[in-house]
Amino acid sequence: MRAPGSYQYPPMDFVVYGKPAAEALREEAERLNAQRVFLIVSRTLNTKTDEIEKIRNSLKDRYAGTYDGIPQHTTREVVVKAASHAREAAADLIVAIGGGSVVDAAKIILMCIEHEIVDQDGLDGFETTPERRFGAFRNPKVRMIAVPSTLSGGEYNSGTLVTDTRRKLKQIFNHPMMMPRTIILDPAMTKYTPEKLWLGSGTRAMDHGIEAVCSIRGNPLVDSACLAGLRYLHDGLLRTKENPDDAEARVNCQFGSWLSAFGLQARVPMGASHAIGHVLGGTCDVPHYFCTAVMMPSVLRYNRPATGEAQKSIAAALRAPELDASDAFANFIGKLGLPRKLSDVGVGEDRFKLIGENAMLSIFTRSNPQPIREPGDVVEILKLAA
Repeated sequence: MRAPGSYQYPPMDFVVYGKPAAEALREEAERLNAQRVFLIVSRTLNTKTDEIEKIRNSLKDRYAGTYDGIPQHTTREVVVKAASHAREAAADLIVAIGGGSVVDAAKIILMCIEHEIVDQDGLDGFETTPERRFGAFRNPKVRMIAVPSTLSGGEYNSGTLVTDTRRKLKQIFNHPMMMPRTIILDPAMTKYTPEKLWLGSGTRAMDHGIEAVCSIRGNPLVDSACLAGLRYLHDGLLRTKENPDDAEARVNCQFGSWLSAFGLQARVPMGASHAIGHVLGGTCDVPHYFCTAVMMPSVLRYNRPATGEAQKSIAAALRAPELDASDAFANFIGKLGLPRKLSDVGVGEDRFKLIGENAMLSIFTRSNPQPIREPGDVVEILKLAA
């Protein structure tokens, strides 16, 4: 019998799909009576496509400005700079249009505006730690909308990842009102996303679903939604690799990202794949969208003693019920052509000790279903992925 639990519905109004992003965003700005809409966008979408211009034209007098300088891994110094531009524009609604780094930036920008943070040191003390789940942020008066161009799914939760480049450390910041008011799914925004980023971000979305299904604090809604999300993503990613112009498959991938994120929405604690992935990105400069590909089979193997039944469900969702979940996922990664081990992304055993130490700073290490008590336990997982 499952242990007692609960499901908390997130402070989000809508997920909108089936209409162009420019039209949907204009309608949402009107609904929210936003007069100064500030866009935080992918530089590629802004400079190499006409998608952002369509949105600016649709917003008309409600448009207040654009910032397109967010780097991979969302650094402290850049988000503070972007927030100053939004503040100068008197923004009353932030819209993130792009991948996970852009969405993460928009979330923390809300708090930089609210607390008038003007340099990166102003974020000290607000980060999430194993002892402190939420920082002392006030409810932000300015909220956000997300229009994702990748599949990682970070828009479906209230947390954000921001890198302190001085310490080479990726930190979590969290507040319920950093959750987007609305998420707009438009497959047209995804057709410019490079293949490796598209496929890799899809595996990051699967990470949310797998770790939620394996969590000791899951629930029936989360399990059902996440397993459905894994099926959508498994099938949709293979189809889009075969045919990048398959619009239906792209929509199905977006649905899979949404469903796989139900654990995040319910604040079901993630586990070692998230903890280690954050360190690989912040400390070792591994692209975030490759972290699940190289780590998840080993995490599943480490967690098998505590999550045997859950892993059977995961293997079935990956269309391989006859296999262990770790092998099913590894085979899937091979079909996508993504990196399959740490050496493929430039991480050698000489970094394992530091990764283990930094991973122990994560709240997700403490919530892994198979206990992780010391850095050496993390190193054990890393060796499985070497």
